[in-house]
Amino acid sequence: MNKTQHFKYSNNIIIYPLVIIFVIWIVFWYQVRIDSGIKAFGIRPQKLEGLLGIFTSPFLHGDINHIYNNSVSLFVLSIALFYFYRKIAWKVIGFGIILSGLLTWFIGESGNHIGVSGLIYVLVSFMFFKGIFAKHYRLIALSLVVIFLYGSMIWYVFPIKNGMSWEGHLGGLITGLVFALLFRKQVAKPDRYKWEQPNYNEDDDPFMKHFDENGNFIELEQEEIIEPEIEDENIQETSSHHKNICINYTFKKSENEIIKNK
Repeated sequence: MNKTQHFKYSNNIIIYPLVIIFVIWIVFWYQVRIDSGIKAFGIRPQKLEGLLGIFTSPFLHGDINHIYNNSVSLFVLSIALFYFYRKIAWKVIGFGIILSGLLTWFIGESGNHIGVSGLIYVLVSFMFFKGIFAKHYRLIALSLVVIFLYGSMIWYVFPIKNGMSWEGHLGGLITGLVFALLFRKQVAKPDRYKWEQPNYNEDDDPFMKHFDENGNFIELEQEEIIEPEIEDENIQETSSHHKNICINYTFKKSENEIIKNK
């Protein structure tokens, strides 16, 4: 499978991330303008009613700075996801929300965990580890870009800041690593040259026939071109007609005499 089948631009690469960000902001607008009480529907660890927050918490945010910072990171990472991993992008997002949310629910301390940062950590972790495991030069380059832009986020999987859900970050990091291991066969494979194929036969390679056993270049004799015999009578008549075409040249020998040659 060649790279054009995997890395192909389409409008959906931009549209899908925009739709996700738009929905998050619509919910935030509703939270600020109409009902601020929906913030209570976050993940509440070890509580049965807190399981609902696994699905609702990514759409809830504490304030404008919280949603703004998450929106920028989510938009950039989701564009990269839909471009480089378009066949499994929705799986990574959907199952990433669920699995990282479950891990937060299991390991989290008491409180109300909200925000889409858990999914952001899923995407960072998945694209970093997947690029390393896939051994495809484009995906490795993506891994380096991701770690360059978001490498400092690793510190926030530890409880170093009060009021920040480090459990959600850690759950997202673990989830991304698990997905990188699970989705092994659903990513682009490195391009192979013809001589790297397992069924490659050097004797059948037209280019290699130009070299002898010592590696010296040799010029091959061109095969004699034989015109095919024409069996159709109509074609033969047409061909012979074209062969008997005569061209007349007219020139003046003198002022009073014109001679035509055939």
